[in-house]
Amino acid sequence: MPPETKELTLPQQQELLQVLQARFKKNMARHQGLNWDEIQARLEERPEKLWSLHEMERSGGEPDVMGYDSGSNEYQFADCSAESPPGRRSVCYDREGLESRKEHRPANNAVDMAAEMGIEMLSEEQYRALQQLGKFDAKTSSWLKTPDAIRKLGGALYGDFRYGQVFVYHNGAQSYYAARGFRGMLRV
Repeated sequence: MPPETKELTLPQQQELLQVLQARFKKNMARHQGLNWDEIQARLEERPEKLWSLHEMERSGGEPDVMGYDSGSNEYQFADCSAESPPGRRSVCYDREGLESRKEHRPANNAVDMAAEMGIEMLSEEQYRALQQLGKFDAKTSSWLKTPDAIRKLGGALYGDFRYGQVFVYHNGAQSYYAARGFRGMLRV
């Protein structure tokens, strides 16, 4: 459960910025041509975004910059943990899927958790773009933002990386597995 306040103390902000900067420098191939000082300045202007990044980090997502959208003038942070974030696993896709379970309900669902964290779930396109930056979900899988047409029929999408390929599959939105969580994106 996220903390009651959606603000970080100054020491928490500084600690998080140090973690993000170290990860940024360690993984330059994910964001070639981008400048950390510009990203940090943007983050310092938007403390609510720092809170969301803190939630991504706290739940095991290891957020890192995966790109810059010149059209919207936004940096894109995504969960770059090798496997689906451990603090966000064993969840149904959404509230409707959760409530449709008659027994063995998980504690939460991916859509609500993402909203509580102030992030968006990765779409199939974003997930495939992330997979171009490394190999993610080789042992786990991640729920993906599902198109309404599929969701209205009771399904939800998830992705993983197996046999040297990215796969996107479907499952009932009410299902959940210990090795399935979700990955998020934050635009700053």
